[in-house]
Amino acid sequence: MKAAALSTDSRTAAIEQMKSGEVLDILVIGGGITGAGATLDAASRGLTVGLLEARDLASGTSSRSSKLIHGGLRYLQMLDFALVREALTERGRLLTTIAPYLVEAVPFIYPFKHKIWERAYVGAGLALYDALSFAGGTSRGVPLHRHLSRRGVHKLFPGLRDDAAIGGIRYYDAKVDDARLVTQLARTSASHGALIATRTQVIGYLSDRGRVTGVRAKDLESGEEFDVRASQVIGATGVWTEETESLPGLPSSTDTSAATSPVSRGLKVRASKGMHIVVSGERIVGNAGIISETEKSVLFIIPWDGYWIIGTTDTDWHHAKAHPVANSADIDYLLDHANQVLQSPLSRDDVIGTYSGLRPLLQPVQNAAKSTAKVSREHTAAQPAPGLTVIAGGKYTTYRVMAEDVVDLALGDEATSRPSLTAQLPIVGAEGFGIRFRQRSRIAHRYGWELHRVNHLLRRYGALIDELLELVDDRPELGEPLDGAEQYLKAEVVYAASHEGAMHLEDVLTRRTRLSYEQRERGMAASADVATLMAGVLGWSDAEKQQELDSYRKRVEAELAAQNQPDDEAATALREAVPEIQPTIGTDVS
Repeated sequence: MKAAALSTDSRTAAIEQMKSGEVLDILVIGGGITGAGATLDAASRGLTVGLLEARDLASGTSSRSSKLIHGGLRYLQMLDFALVREALTERGRLLTTIAPYLVEAVPFIYPFKHKIWERAYVGAGLALYDALSFAGGTSRGVPLHRHLSRRGVHKLFPGLRDDAAIGGIRYYDAKVDDARLVTQLARTSASHGALIATRTQVIGYLSDRGRVTGVRAKDLESGEEFDVRASQVIGATGVWTEETESLPGLPSSTDTSAATSPVSRGLKVRASKGMHIVVSGERIVGNAGIISETEKSVLFIIPWDGYWIIGTTDTDWHHAKAHPVANSADIDYLLDHANQVLQSPLSRDDVIGTYSGLRPLLQPVQNAAKSTAKVSREHTAAQPAPGLTVIAGGKYTTYRVMAEDVVDLALGDEATSRPSLTAQLPIVGAEGFGIRFRQRSRIAHRYGWELHRVNHLLRRYGALIDELLELVDDRPELGEPLDGAEQYLKAEVVYAASHEGAMHLEDVLTRRTRLSYEQRERGMAASADVATLMAGVLGWSDAEKQQELDSYRKRVEAELAAQNQPDDEAATALREAVPEIQPTIGTDVS
């Protein structure tokens, strides 16, 4: 299968086909991990499918996660064994079949502070964790856990404080390039015929005789409004679920005889903010991650491609949902807890980046006062009106199961004759990855690159590295590092705009690359070079290029200023004051 390119041309063609009057089998609202997963699930069943996303792929929660694919040890404590087993089964599939180049096994240490009971208690839990990973009948993709002495812990993680552990357990989970997985799911969907249109906002529903028959949408790039017809509409908008359920035109909202409102018949979602800080790889000495419990959440110290990611917070969020940001209290909280286990204390000066995301937690009405740290992450799909199916809850790791479930519910009886195929369906770039990985020394020699450069490319593109190399063969200057960000090649920027759907500067700096939190100045040093390369692909004028640069600079200034604010209200006010490069309609609508 040849991988389809997501480009401005493919977007235009997708919009033209969607507004032609053709009735799609499935239309998905939302371009995060669940929406992209549902689009692929439906397309691989042989259905005609479209996806509409108001901003960029993975622009919400799906690019702001802890970058982990994991079973969820904390859910063992909640006795949620089914959820853990499901997540561990999906972990194995992602590692071995679906996305082996984007999902990579990583060791973690669970440090002990008590000699006997903690080793027995946690050891039993991790033995169950390993056992549940076999229950799905798929390859685990990671080694079994192993008990460590105090010496063994410090040998694996020299940067741990002497009093932070009297021993521990090493176990494995996996890390993921979260935004890239969403992009590659969308490309895989397009390769199977799905129509993908980002920067296209759903502003209302079409209905006929009490049934949803499509949506009214607006192309935010051109300003054009148009109708999209579909037999079934799926809402996969995460923390925006209730807004999706409340859009104009839903049959129950206009039917005065309806006994319930669309929201009460659908799902309620509570937003919880999870914030992370990023520090240089040189500041922490260790060959594994660390996991420990805090009074509010779980502390992760995660090795990440030359950096360390430290997270996470878990706090209620009651503000605008598009751009959650870190505040001063968030940063201090993570630093304080990290320093309780690290030998060399971290300070604010060590923080080179931050990012925040909102978890979509299902919220039963009767539990409205419950702390978000206690709410289960299990997902639920519902049908607020005939022809509309919504899904919320869950966790990043189980996106594929969520996608299968919501498509099954939307199809009803037809799902039996069109079962999901995604459990064994590799994404683009997966097939041939192992071969290219074995050829990495040859590739490095041919292009005069260090081996770590090729490893970096393979972990981002898999077998699609061939397409990137074709760009370099045609234009050798694209094989040079970006000005101001030497870890990325210029070809990666061109490829992001020509093949991965990047339409604006922020799309590349925050999601196709990770420069917005991998560098202290948030990618500003590379922004001019990135903008010039994108302009060559997208045809920006000098004025448009400057507009992109100005927009991103203002965003960076606001986010840096927000980090010095005492609370979410003050921090959010600064970030929300910066206009988006392409504003959505209304307030905080996905």
